[in-house]
Order: sequence, then structure tokens, then C-alpha cells
Amino acid sequence: MENRNENGHGNSGKEIRVWCDGCYDMVHFGHANSLRQAKALGHKLVVGIHNDEDITRNKGPPVFTQEERYKMVRGIKWVDEVVEDAPYVTTLETLDKYDCDFCVHGDDITLTADGIDTYHLVKKALRYKEVSRTAGVSTTDLVGRMLLLTKNHFKQGDKEYEVEKDGSSQLGQDHTARSPWTGCSQFLPTTQKIIQFSDGKAPKATDRIVYVAGAFDLFHVGHLDFLEKAKELGDYLIVGLHTDPVVNQYKGGNYPIMNLHERVLSVLACKYVNEVVIGAPYSVTTDLMEHFNVSVVCHGQTHIALDVGYIDPYAIPKQMGKFMLIDSGNTITTEDIVERIIRHRLEFEQRNKKKEKKEIEVYEAMQKVKLAQKSG
Repeated sequence: MENRNENGHGNSGKEIRVWCDGCYDMVHFGHANSLRQAKALGHKLVVGIHNDEDITRNKGPPVFTQEERYKMVRGIKWVDEVVEDAPYVTTLETLDKYDCDFCVHGDDITLTADGIDTYHLVKKALRYKEVSRTAGVSTTDLVGRMLLLTKNHFKQGDKEYEVEKDGSSQLGQDHTARSPWTGCSQFLPTTQKIIQFSDGKAPKATDRIVYVAGAFDLFHVGHLDFLEKAKELGDYLIVGLHTDPVVNQYKGGNYPIMNLHERVLSVLACKYVNEVVIGAPYSVTTDLMEHFNVSVVCHGQTHIALDVGYIDPYAIPKQMGKFMLIDSGNTITTEDIVERIIRHRLEFEQRNKKKEKKEIEVYEAMQKVKLAQKSG
């Protein structure tokens, strides 16, 4: 193979194709950030996604179906190609079949049901690179939040960035369930992270601007299909994201599951989205319409809750003749996703316990190897 620099780019100008694979269950900004980093190591990013049967056998039941997961990954802005039904253990044959130079994965542990490193073959062949995992988020973490049934993940003031760290068993009341791997974790937002996710392109003077607003909590295929339809109505799509207290006001319960900072990155990772308004007003104002030169404001088929004072939040764009209800053809909601988790709660708790036990064993083994290397 040709010589490559440390970033993975070849010296001969050949197109570098990068391979990533995984479950990509409940695709979140952590997955997106890993794919963003992988894409930066080459020119084209190919993502292999495991099927439901393999995931269930090796990790436990996925929350999303394989078809939903395939669609979600295709919707991430850095992904060029998706390979369905990818093998659970990454092989050299797989890399060669899709003309990929090397495989990229996060610096966390990935094992089969038998405790085997799923990347041992490509690592041995020196066709493996690591990127930094996004601290503070994981699919297991999000499942834990739904099982916890708390609102701790969107506290305000000096507690704003704190998240309940107990594990999910016994509704998070059992302190022994805490774990650095499978407990709820803490995401620390930075302006740099937002810049990395943003495409940084302002709308052209001739662009037709489309505006939508909502919670976009636990970003899922229902959101993806809606945003695709909205983008078709113009050239530049702006998404307004409501603050956590506002979302909780109209959703109730322990919503939103993801706090505002997490939801911003999840939406920015979508290839249909050009810009995000962080903490958008619940009622669409004249100032907002004029500031962004909005041509059309869209809403899906879900219920529209009235604002404080029984005000229609879309009254102004309706008066301006710039409001449109659209049907994405997808009826999945965030509540449906949470319902899946609750319905299969025992299965997911068991999955989290198994994952924690396995990862602790591997972590302890790695520590023993490091100690042996130091003493040697």
C-alpha cells in the first residue's frame, strides 16, 4: 500500500476511503462526532451497520430497528456511503470489498458476546485508527436517563450541566448501580464543538429560507423525515430549538431527555439542516421572521400546544401567509421511543448490567497489562 501521512491522507493524491462500523442505535451526537473525526482522516466515509440479529446476540436488543438505523446514519452530513448488514467483527476482506484503506473507531472497548475485540483483525494488520470518543454521551447513557424518570439532566443555574449519575436499575435509586461506563454521564458543551458541527455557511440573498421549531429530543427517524420534507420547501433550513424548561412545560414528565446543548449538536449533524437557533422563542415572532428573512414556517402533524396566555405560537406566520403544515409520512415520536424503552425495561437493564460487567473485566485486564509493562 502507498505511504500515508499521520492524518491518513495518501501522498500520491489517491482518494482515501475510510471505513467505520457499529450498531448506531439511537444515533446521537457522539456517533456523529466520531464519524466527523473519521471523515477528516480521508476523503470518503463508508459506514457499515450491523443487523438486529447480530446486535441482539452480542449486546442485547437494539432500541431502533435496522431499517431505522440505516436511515439515520444516511442522514448524517459526514457520511458518504452506508453498508447494510455489516459483519460484527471487522475483517480485512470487508475493508477490501469496499475499497477502504483503514478502519476507524472510538477509543472505547467493543467486544463480541465471547469477549473478543471486534477490531483485533484490522488492528493486527495495522489498518486501524482511533479517534476520541465524545465524553458524556452513549446509547446506554440515554437509555439510563429514560429509565431513571428524573429531570436531573436539565437542571438550571449552577446545576445546569449536572446529570444524574446513578445507573438505571431500581429507577436509579440503587447507588451500587453507578458505573463510569453505564451510568448517566455529563456532557460539557463548548463553542468549539458547535463550530465543528456547523457548516458555517450563511444563506445567499436569493435563498428561500425555511424555519421549523421544536424540541427535537432523542433525534430519530421521525425528525429526520420531517426535516427532509421541510428542506424540500426551500434552499436553507433553520431549526429553532426550545429551551429545556419550555420543552418540559409543553411535554411534561422528565422531558426533554437530552438537554439543549445535546439537542443542538444532534440537529446540526443532520445533513438537511443549515443553521440552528439555540433557545428559540416558543411563539414565532415578527422579529424572528424578519431577522432570518423567513419565507415559510413549517410544522408537522403533531399537536401544537398553546403558548402562555392561550396564544397560538404560529399566529404571526399564519397572518403573514407563511405557515404550512407538512406530512412527512412518519408518525414516530420521541414518546414512542421512550415507550419502547419502558416496555422492554428489564431487557435493557439486563443488557446494561452485562455490558458493565464485561467492560470492567476488560478494563481490569488492561490495567494489569499496563502494570506489567511498567514493572518490566
